[in-house]
Amino acid sequence: MILELDKNFRKTFVDQVKLFEQIMMLDGKVYRQLENRKTLRFSRDEKNYFIKQHFGVGWKEVFKNLLQLRLPIVSARNEWEAIRRLSELKIATAKLIGYGERGINPAKRQSFIITEELVGVDSLEDVCKAWQQQSPSFEFKLKLIEKVAKVARKLHEHGVNHRDFYLCHFMLERANVSESNIKLYLFDLHRAQIREETPKRWRIKDIAGLYFSSMDVGLTKRDVLRFLKYYFSGSLSETLQQRKDFLFETENRALKLYQKTKNREHKCCR
Repeated sequence: MILELDKNFRKTFVDQVKLFEQIMMLDGKVYRQLENRKTLRFSRDEKNYFIKQHFGVGWKEVFKNLLQLRLPIVSARNEWEAIRRLSELKIATAKLIGYGERGINPAKRQSFIITEELVGVDSLEDVCKAWQQQSPSFEFKLKLIEKVAKVARKLHEHGVNHRDFYLCHFMLERANVSESNIKLYLFDLHRAQIREETPKRWRIKDIAGLYFSSMDVGLTKRDVLRFLKYYFSGSLSETLQQRKDFLFETENRALKLYQKTKNREHKCCR
C-alpha cells in the first residue's frame, strides 16, 4: 500500500491507523461520478479540497484498452505522477495534498488523489468567451497567447502530453491580472502521459485540442501564427515551411473535432 499525505492534512484525522479507509469514505459535493471513479469537493478544518477516488476499473475495462493497444488507467497514480512532473517543470497546477493506492490486482486496485482547491481563478474557456462581448487589450491577449504556447512547449519538450488539452483546463488567477501579471494553472491530468520524448502524434493531439477549443473566441489568423512562433520557438517563416505536415494534421484534427461537436449540438436541438 502507498499512502502519502500532507502532514497538516493528516492531523485532521483522529484515527491515524485506518487513514486509507477514512479517505475513501469522505463525503462532499460530487462533481463527477462514473461507475468506478468519483470526483468530489470536501472541506476539512475550514479548507476546501478535491479528491478523485478510484474503486477499481474491472477486467472488462482493462482488456478493452489492451485490445485497443492502449495502457489502461487503473488508478490515480497517473495524475499523481503528472502533478509531480509539472511541479518539477515549474508549471503551476493544483497543490498536491495526498495520494494513496492499495491492491496488487490492477482490475480491483483502489486509489485516491487529493488536491487543494484553486481559489480566485477562472477557466480560460470562460475568460475567452467573454471576449465576444468585450475584446481584451492587444497586449493582454498577446501575453496570454505567449503564456499558453510556452506551457505547451515545455510540456512537450519534456516528454509530457496532456490528452485533454483544452482551454477549460487552464485556470487564470484573477488577482491583479494584467499583461505583466498573468498566472496560469494547468489541471485535470488524469490521462496525461510521461515519456522521455513526446511522440509527434501526441503533440498533434494536444495542440489540435487547444486549437479546437479556441475556435469560437475570436482569435485571428495572426493570433494563431503568434502561438506557433512561441510554441516552436523559432522563425515563423521556417516553422511554416518545415512543419507543414504537423500543421496540416493539427488543423485537420481540430476541424474534425469542431464539426463533430457542432453536429452533436444540432442533434440535441432537434
